[in-house]
Amino acid sequence: MAALAWAGLGLAMGGAARAATLDPAVLPKVQAATFEVVEAKPVKDPLSYEKPLPLDLLPYQERTDKYHSIGTAFALGHNRYVTAGHVLLAGVGGLWGAPELRDASGRVYAIDKIEKFSLGKDFVVFSLASPPPGDAALAVDARPELNQVVYAVGNALGTGVVIRDGLYTSDTPEQQDGAWKWMRFSAAASPGNSGGPLLDKDGKVIGVVLMKSANENLNYALPIAEVLGAPEHQAVIDAKTNYRLDVLDTVQNGRFKASFALPLGFDAFAATYLKLGDAHSDAQLKALLARDPANLFPNGDGSHQLLYGRPSLSNFPQLIGRDSDGVWGRAGRQQHRFTLGSNGYVDAGSLARTGLVHLRRPDDLPADRFYADPAVPMEQLAKAGFFHRQVGPEKVKITSLGPPIYQARHVDRWQRPWQLAEWPLSYANVRVAVMTLPVPDGDVMLLRFVVPGHEHDNLLDLKALADFVDVDYEGTLAQWKDYLRQTSLLPAAFKDIQLDFDYGRRFSYASKRMAFSFTPALQKIAPDSLLMLGFGYFDDHGTPAWGIDEVQLWKNRDPNDMNRVAIQRYAQPPADLDNGFQSQWREVSRREHPYDGVARDDNDVMKIDTVVAQAGATSPAVLYTAFCGVEGSHAQDDMKARLDLLVKHLQVNEH
Repeated sequence: MAALAWAGLGLAMGGAARAATLDPAVLPKVQAATFEVVEAKPVKDPLSYEKPLPLDLLPYQERTDKYHSIGTAFALGHNRYVTAGHVLLAGVGGLWGAPELRDASGRVYAIDKIEKFSLGKDFVVFSLASPPPGDAALAVDARPELNQVVYAVGNALGTGVVIRDGLYTSDTPEQQDGAWKWMRFSAAASPGNSGGPLLDKDGKVIGVVLMKSANENLNYALPIAEVLGAPEHQAVIDAKTNYRLDVLDTVQNGRFKASFALPLGFDAFAATYLKLGDAHSDAQLKALLARDPANLFPNGDGSHQLLYGRPSLSNFPQLIGRDSDGVWGRAGRQQHRFTLGSNGYVDAGSLARTGLVHLRRPDDLPADRFYADPAVPMEQLAKAGFFHRQVGPEKVKITSLGPPIYQARHVDRWQRPWQLAEWPLSYANVRVAVMTLPVPDGDVMLLRFVVPGHEHDNLLDLKALADFVDVDYEGTLAQWKDYLRQTSLLPAAFKDIQLDFDYGRRFSYASKRMAFSFTPALQKIAPDSLLMLGFGYFDDHGTPAWGIDEVQLWKNRDPNDMNRVAIQRYAQPPADLDNGFQSQWREVSRREHPYDGVARDDNDVMKIDTVVAQAGATSPAVLYTAFCGVEGSHAQDDMKARLDLLVKHLQVNEH
């Protein structure tokens, strides 16, 4: 996601301040010219909760106020107001109302036009549709002296405008190019102070309070001269950015540089700003992925371990990521399980900023309804306790997110169809963005919580990450039957696969690479038999492909039942791979133990393997192994007879 290089420097709690000693005669003018910046709270909440929200646990002002307080602004002249750029941008792309001003009496004023804006210097000048009477405005001192007493005025912590004193201590070059200097001051500043005036001893504005030092109680203000000297009727965007993708160890550094004409109403300003920002993010991602395409998975030697390794045989999604030595591997793991009824559950984990989810559909939830409506899987996540709302000291479970506010379809590089949807958490001004890939036993998901102004960035990330998702397809034969009926949700790879099974009679699998079949004489074929298709990435005559490397059919879904059959694909590894890959290929290609058709006892499970090649192939570079596993003690002749039943109808079509 693209992020401003100075993002995260927002105001934090300051230390205790000395009592303000500003001339009392000036205070009424300061109060009349200083405002809270607020956004209206949502009137309707689409969420459902496990019980009524205990709002009485919140402070009186918080539970009764119809507005969220987000910063401070001040009057600089006739219908001319100033606040921090990042305060205004908090309302861009958000779920709350447009930013407005609120005075000390509680009256709210709508913004009319944005007159000046600078992203790098972090300020905005604007007018109001109906300004308050009296034309209150603060006088200006554009050339203040160092080491004088100053007063930070602002809406500290959303509890109203307060004044705190300190010293104007120094000037510090801005971080990007040193083109101008920040004012450093010691007056305390808190969240909500952003955009407020920094005053001298006479109550004149000398700066705009913007941010706090991370390591000391010295805060930053923009000199008011920078606001006054900025070009009229222009928005100037000039800021260093960086773009990161969770699967890469590199960062794309860039510069978001643009400008557009003002004045504009807030909605038009927001739309123009987002359009430019979204285009910048698109370019940053494109540049990041183009930096070393020869070694971007599945290209390059660093991909070989995955291209020639075994499938993970896991229905929990992982991301294929690159580490610092250039090798690509699977990353992300399950961290929590939330249980549902009727054999359903939610497994959740994460990698960096991305949530990883596997939802096993409850048996009593009809497949047609589950796959057709994106709200249904999200209801299962909510039902399992995946989402909570913090109300004071108490967490309240969200039981339904309601319908999505955005839906789209995305097909990734491997021709897997994803469903993309968003849900609002309006109380927090956050969206939940989810990419869902239907699988036989339910869904796998990529999940992000999206703050205002970053919707496009996150959707861009999720679509890019879909190309790097590694997941195998697993389900009971009954689940497979339901899944295969959802033809619009099947990856393109299934066009080359024919799965056919008749409970108690026959199971068959066929693709352009391999085909096999068997009857219950080898193993039970029933609705609860568990079929696992292990998908891998491999070189298909010079073209990267995603396809099946392994087929396993287990007698049933009981994890303690070890009866199963399997067909596995092996490709000759390149010379750069280590001895583990080379030795396994030697064992397979030479039919060495355990691939010699001799049964072996492994923890009270009898196992037997053999190797099958394409008929007539000499020195094949692709081989298949056939495997049978049966619980208990069984003689060699019995195991060999079982293996022969599996191999009898096994046909390999590649070499």
